[in-house]
Amino acid sequence: MTIQAELTRMFELSQMPFMQRALMGGILTGLMGGLMGSFTILRQLSFFSDALGHSALLGISIGLLLGFDPSWVLLPFAVLFALGVTYFLERTRLWTDALLNIVYSSSLAVGIILLSFRDEYQGGIGHLLFGDILAVRTADLMFSGVLLLVCAGFIGLTLRSQILLTLNEPMAIARGVSVSAQRTTFIVLLSLMVGISIKAIGVLLISAFVVIPACAARLLSRKFSHYILISAGLGALSAVIGMTVSAFFDLPSGPSIVTVQLSIFLLVILAPKTQALVP
Repeated sequence: MTIQAELTRMFELSQMPFMQRALMGGILTGLMGGLMGSFTILRQLSFFSDALGHSALLGISIGLLLGFDPSWVLLPFAVLFALGVTYFLERTRLWTDALLNIVYSSSLAVGIILLSFRDEYQGGIGHLLFGDILAVRTADLMFSGVLLLVCAGFIGLTLRSQILLTLNEPMAIARGVSVSAQRTTFIVLLSLMVGISIKAIGVLLISAFVVIPACAARLLSRKFSHYILISAGLGALSAVIGMTVSAFFDLPSGPSIVTVQLSIFLLVILAPKTQALVP
């Protein structure tokens, strides 16, 4: 194909409703992923998002077996599951990584077993694991837009408390910050963000979607406010490019987005004068 033919095809592709929904969904979820991810990695919750993503398959499976739309079951399940894991982390003396490993591995195993009882979904597990660009619907865009506003509002209104809680929790407690309430609210928003992003990103790759832009942004910034903005921007940019690559070459959307994120991260590492944020 000539360059002109490729450009024509890309333009025609951008006019299709599914592609417009995918690009808009990529922008919204990418902004949310970068925004929440900026705090996630500094609070060492990266493995938590991974466990939540794997566990989401169990919620999808339960919804299918009960005859409900998995999209409506997944979000409340993600919130309840995140709160349950938080409770166990606070009540047990087990190491965090060990408990989360048990949680996400067993949830993934049970979820796949439950899916095997639904014949019509046995061939579609790949879409759940690696994302599907065609799965993004108008209702998902509306919810993503509202959730992005809620996440941005929460971070914006409590920015000083969030930064203090992230960088120095004992000082945050000494200054009267409601650590438990702040942490719980953040985890609930993180779980909702993971739940709404799984359709396009997939269960297995959602953690990378949250973590990689934030890690790249950390190497590019020294001020915390710049770090948050760069992380959100990289998340949106990589999601849009990944969605475009996915549609143009007929590839799974999740791996396409994460590959773009990895490319950006490697470019940042190789670029001169990158400055890491000091936690």
